[in-house]
Amino acid sequence: MDGKSFAEAEPGVAVSLSSRALWVIDRNLDRCTSLGEIAAACSVSRHHLAHAFGAAVGTTVIDYVRARRLSEAAQALAAGAGDILDLALASGYGSHEAFSRAFRAKFGSTPEAVRRRGSTEGLALTAPIRLRERERPAIDTPRFRDGAAMLAVGLRERRRFGDVTAITALWRRFGPEAAAIENQAHASPIGIVSQVGEDGGLDYACAMPVRDVSAAPPHLARLAIPAQRYAVFRHTGHVSTIDQTYEAILDDWLPAAGRTLADGPSLEWHASAFDPATGEGGLELWLPVAD
Repeated sequence: MDGKSFAEAEPGVAVSLSSRALWVIDRNLDRCTSLGEIAAACSVSRHHLAHAFGAAVGTTVIDYVRARRLSEAAQALAAGAGDILDLALASGYGSHEAFSRAFRAKFGSTPEAVRRRGSTEGLALTAPIRLRERERPAIDTPRFRDGAAMLAVGLRERRRFGDVTAITALWRRFGPEAAAIENQAHASPIGIVSQVGEDGGLDYACAMPVRDVSAAPPHLARLAIPAQRYAVFRHTGHVSTIDQTYEAILDDWLPAAGRTLADGPSLEWHASAFDPATGEGGLELWLPVAD
């Protein structure tokens, strides 16, 4: 992948990690662009890139790659592209059938219909995203903490970075459950981000730390968090702006500090003053870092 040539694209301009990733994706759209390859081109871990990209762009790296490839394919078909199988393979699909299913799911039309019509009118094409670089909030120097292994019980779902609405709904469902969880080891609930996949998906859990998971109701997940070293950051604004603090940490603090995000669960601890009714009161973000 031609990731190093990004420096030639915007000489002298400081840009965010997500902007670098967007450029690498579009520069290499005709090649194999896995999450791991794009992260390597940006000199970060898969976990780091998935987290930063989801917070800044609101979708996953791989969903964006697929949407861009299908949009380019639709434009090629409208221009009269001949062999749909060749186009399918170039778009990262292993067969005409797989390509057609994805194409119809995105556009509500078959590749053949777009080619016959000779137009992309009415199709929801995904154009290259160009982020407006915004001023990120200043963050205080974090404290470091060696976190012991921990157990927790809560609601867990497979989600996407940046899927704020679904995560808010998960917290709303968890609220009535939290007080009834037995053997609580801490008064404050936590959000747990783990199991980042190649497609950018993640496990998000709303949970209570516990001393023992044996009494957990069967519909709740029993979670084991390994011992990790954390960089602990304070988010003092409204919870809806937490993505801005994540951006500042991932884009600014980590590279400046020469630190690497470890491939382990991240924790979002509610402060004692946090009010779930208003979203005010603040949180602590515990990000695992490599030694």
